[in-house]
Amino acid sequence: MNMSNNKRHQAKINPLTADSEDIFSLNMHAQGPGELAEGEWQAAGLAAPDMTAIREYRLNRVRAQLKASDCAGILLYDPLNIRYVTDSTNMSLWTSHNATRYALVMTEGPVIIFEFDAHEFLSNHNPLITEVRPAITYLYFTAAEFSDKKVKLWAAEISSIVDEFGAGNKRLALDHCAPEGVHELQARGLKLYNGEEVMELARVIKSDEEMHAMRRSIFATEMSMSVMREHFQPGVSETRLWSYLHAEMLSRGGEWIETRLLAAGPRANPWYQECSSRPIQNGELMSFDTDLVGAYGYCTDISRSWLCGDQKPTDAQKDIYSKAYEQVQHNISILRPGMSFMDMTNEALEYP
Repeated sequence: MNMSNNKRHQAKINPLTADSEDIFSLNMHAQGPGELAEGEWQAAGLAAPDMTAIREYRLNRVRAQLKASDCAGILLYDPLNIRYVTDSTNMSLWTSHNATRYALVMTEGPVIIFEFDAHEFLSNHNPLITEVRPAITYLYFTAAEFSDKKVKLWAAEISSIVDEFGAGNKRLALDHCAPEGVHELQARGLKLYNGEEVMELARVIKSDEEMHAMRRSIFATEMSMSVMREHFQPGVSETRLWSYLHAEMLSRGGEWIETRLLAAGPRANPWYQECSSRPIQNGELMSFDTDLVGAYGYCTDISRSWLCGDQKPTDAQKDIYSKAYEQVQHNISILRPGMSFMDMTNEALEYP
């Protein structure tokens, strides 16, 4: 296998014509979050992340976990896992429920993207990606009556790469896979390991450059929330208010929102009713979770509650606010280096 950065697959329709821009420079990740976000970040004094350093760090983190787990490599289908290790995307929401794109990262060897349509320009912003191949999709949605044949071809290709670069190690980490895929890989002698564990442990420690990216993503989300706040008036529907967050976060390099968790008045408690067409009334409390995948692909989850309109808060609303403030301040005060999540849970302030 060619380990150079010269990819073997070309776009089916030639995008390069005289006086045209290089298609690879038009990649969304090469373009960056855009002028609006960059201007706000610069005004706030937020340093730009070194994306080359981030990509190298994250790949090294995954490979370190693979070595610790004695795995020859890892096969990834979850778009978030693929993004972490390759910083490459293609229709992330759609491929999250249609297994048409995957990546194979060898502990010692290549990083291969198996692309929905074998378009290398989706990954050429990251030279750490060794090769782009066409994906073999075997689920019934894409293969129908040819599923049995396709899954054998898919497993044969994966196992051949493990044989070539695994130095005799047949242990392969895997995050998501249909039962027929698991069966075929095992039939070829591969010993499967929990790839979710590998990826979660890799993510545990963030680099300094990742912190720069996360700070920017948080700030962009806060700026998007501030625009949303401007439209928070009595009579606006929950869905209409939610749409402002969508629009603003997209304009600042955000990618998608995982939920629709915004509710007001009687719909806000119990929690987890997602936003509806109901108009928000003057004097009602409205609560939301951003739950979004923001700039640079980092999840940014911020929770807020706002009082609608110009009415003074009721005694019950004041009591709720006081308890929430007290709880947050208490939980901040008990944080300490080395504290486990279990300790945090046990020591956190709870109300009846």
